[in-house]
Amino acid sequence: AVVSTQSTGGNIMFLCGLALIIGLERTFRFFFQRQKLKGTAAFFGGILVVLLGFPFTGMCIESYGFFVIFSGFFPVAVNFIRRIPVIGNLLNLPGISHVAAKLEGQSRYNV
Repeated sequence: AVVSTQSTGGNIMFLCGLALIIGLERTFRFFFQRQKLKGTAAFFGGILVVLLGFPFTGMCIESYGFFVIFSGFFPVAVNFIRRIPVIGNLLNLPGISHVAAKLEGQSRYNV
């Protein structure tokens, strides 16, 4: 029960913080865009599953929803991280560079 309370509380605080930063209307429009409805349903459905007493399953569903909702930001985030001196070099390591390129939406390895 402690895990479900912490997980749900964190998600509620995330939503409140987002609403305070960008406003209620923009938050609502962000989550209920046509291309994000599947992710939004998974995110809020995961919160409901956590509240019903299944924290691990709910958190997995929430994580999927979060990934779908915010997948459009991954290319920007990876591009930003590439510019940080030490971490940017780590993203160029053989195994990591392939994953980073996929997240960034680039196919560097096509010939």
